[in-house]
Amino acid sequence: MEVRSIYKYARISAFKAREVTREIQGLPVSAALDLLTFTPKKAAFLISKTLKSAIANAENNANLKSDGLVVKEAIVGEGPTLKRIMARARGSASRILKRTSHIRIVLSDEIQIETRETRKARREQEKKAAKKETENEASESASAEKKPTKPKQSATKK
Repeated sequence: MEVRSIYKYARISAFKAREVTREIQGLPVSAALDLLTFTPKKAAFLISKTLKSAIANAENNANLKSDGLVVKEAIVGEGPTLKRIMARARGSASRILKRTSHIRIVLSDEIQIETRETRKARREQEKKAAKKETENEASESASAEKKPTKPKQSATKK
């Protein structure tokens, strides 16, 4: 089952917040909270707030345990931009854009939790399989080169 939480009109640019959300996608909830706690960015605080809200939604509304949840999606979209002006030389003005964003987090209990160890083991298996395939291709090409060609006919006739 999927549970979601949305933080609208967060006073941070979407570009800055996406940097943090990329790190927590696919992680178990406890690991994502730990990562956000020790990330020294304003976006980490806002995203952890949204993540905690999603966990509370899962526990209260959907009767799910928080230890089995995984961050399925962590998406940051652009919100409306506040336009302000700043006085410049000779009576002119320049525009200041105060950007906002919408942070959406979707949690799921259906995704299999992948730890570093399982990910590392899967990569090693893929490397072994790739190595085996290259060895098989090399031996096939070597055997193709050794195939006998047509015997040469002698030029002299008696």
